[in-house]
Amino acid sequence: MKIKFDTMLPEEIEKRSFELIEAELKTELDPVYKPIIKRVIHTTADFDYADNLCFSPGVAQKAIDAIKNGACIVTDTNMGKAGINKKSLARFGGEVYCFMADEDVAVKARKLGVTRAAVGMDKAAELDKRLIFAIGNAPTALIRLYELAQSGKIKPELIIGVPVGFVNAAEAKELILETEIPCIVARGRKGGSNVAASICNALLYMIS
Repeated sequence: MKIKFDTMLPEEIEKRSFELIEAELKTELDPVYKPIIKRVIHTTADFDYADNLCFSPGVAQKAIDAIKNGACIVTDTNMGKAGINKKSLARFGGEVYCFMADEDVAVKARKLGVTRAAVGMDKAAELDKRLIFAIGNAPTALIRLYELAQSGKIKPELIIGVPVGFVNAAEAKELILETEIPCIVARGRKGGSNVAASICNALLYMIS
């Protein structure tokens, strides 16, 4: 079978991809959040995100203001960290952190019998910085963020809660939605580090 491929430059491929997404969308999207939803669909080729991404009131502008004021991003995976456009974030004085591979985090997690993702949130709470959390893999990170916020030990500028999985993923996301913390959450089991990174990049591109 002979397959015909379109010959395009990289930037043309992305442009064409977004045109196809626009044409195939079956849901009328809020124009404020449309760039975020479309970038997640572009990353995943999954149109379910048009329905399952939830946004707390005014979250896009709050996130953009936080980034402009030098907020840093904390991820729960190095994959998520790698996917975020650090050059764009650095323009506003922000950095991206991931503590999952830190030896002190591993030691403490073993000692306490908890996940490194949870301990990584404790370490993030010690940073004297404005923080955006982009959680794409570990429900335990979201649960720990909830606990830290409830106890007043941390006040996130934004939580991107999109961990993928079958155990506690959907439940942990609902926990974040119950708070007053600005959040972007993918309800249900779907998500991933690539989704978390794409949401961060969408926000960055909205102000670039």
